[in-house]
Amino acid sequence: MERMPEFDLKHPTTLAEATALLASEPLARLLAGGTDLVPNLRRGLERPSVLVSLAKVRDFADIALTDAGLALGAGVTLSRLATHEQLGRKYPAIAEAARAIAGPGHRSIATLGGNLCLDTRCVFYNQSEWWRAANDHCLKRGSEVCHVAPRGHRCHAAFSGDLAPVLLTLGAEIELVASQRMRRLPLCELYRDDGAAHLTIERDEVLACVLIPAASGSLVCGYRKARIRGAMDFPLAGVACALKLSGDVLSELRLALTGTNPQPLLLDGTHELTGRPVDDELLAKLGKLVQKQVSPMRTTVTQSNYRRQVASVLAQRLVRELALATDEESKT
Repeated sequence: MERMPEFDLKHPTTLAEATALLASEPLARLLAGGTDLVPNLRRGLERPSVLVSLAKVRDFADIALTDAGLALGAGVTLSRLATHEQLGRKYPAIAEAARAIAGPGHRSIATLGGNLCLDTRCVFYNQSEWWRAANDHCLKRGSEVCHVAPRGHRCHAAFSGDLAPVLLTLGAEIELVASQRMRRLPLCELYRDDGAAHLTIERDEVLACVLIPAASGSLVCGYRKARIRGAMDFPLAGVACALKLSGDVLSELRLALTGTNPQPLLLDGTHELTGRPVDDELLAKLGKLVQKQVSPMRTTVTQSNYRRQVASVLAQRLVRELALATDEESKT
């Protein structure tokens, strides 16, 4: 990696000050934990003139559990999400996903908002400046050619955040704050299917908080990921699931994936699986749904079809595991 480029570091204490800085500095970037941004700076992928640190912004890292649901400040660290006792009881999949991210040192400073806004990744993009220049750059930075699909006209860099699929299955919404406005939208609307520009957030907006409705007592959820190493790595594929059983029959199923597409993917067609027992036939249909909708490309050192198969198997195993746990709990 290269040396850090020169920049001015600003420390606003309110979101209003932070958004005003973003509006006045066209080349400014937000800095929270920095675990994603700083490596990009050192690789020459980003060259902002100003970094707007959110470390001193008040009330930006709050966790509020009420009867209405859960409100998470975007500045809450992954370590707090992983270890918060009450949150872990009511929303265990959030804690599971947080614990699966990177290593303890990263989680102590990395934030919820940063993980949701994680840059997309590709073996042709996440390289040093001289490496990228030697390969004539790529569509995401400095070229008109995607080395993953040279005959195409779009970037296939993959989104690899672990928390987004869990929050999608839980029906999360987000609040985006700008200098003159605020808007609230479903989390799924934060993303678009474009590896080069995968976020719909405006340049002067800050992701302020995540809002999750109260979880039904009968809803069970979980998160599983596959990676090359047992820790530290981004997911080759990650799967989040939320389901309900009525007796032995599946009454609700929401499933989302990460690591395979330029955006986190909320699986379509799961309603067709409800009203049936969670048996081999249902799981086979689920596996086919996953394989049809995920679109991993050659963005990692692992073969694309392997990642497709892994996503399918992870989904099947997780649904079976959650269904069995629910069934056993109902019998006790």
